[in-house]
Amino acid sequence: MGIESIIVLLIVGAVAGWLAGLIVKGFGFGLIGNIVVGIVGALIASWLFPAIGVSLGTGWIAAILHSTIGAVILLVLIGLVRRG
Repeated sequence: MGIESIIVLLIVGAVAGWLAGLIVKGFGFGLIGNIVVGIVGALIASWLFPAIGVSLGTGWIAAILHSTIGAVILLVLIGLVRRG
């Protein structure tokens, strides 16, 4: 993985984490936390979507959407664990 790939991963993770924080109110983790949530969300979505047969396409927008959906799933799960 080159430095360009790492930079793209961080940018997509940051945007996805920020969007997920807006969608799921009350679970902001700051800039670094949002990047981590976005990256972990991308990992969750990259495992979950092929398992259920969903494809969002390729490119920047699809990567951000893919990561955001995974990050929202992650934030909802974190919210459920915190309440329980």
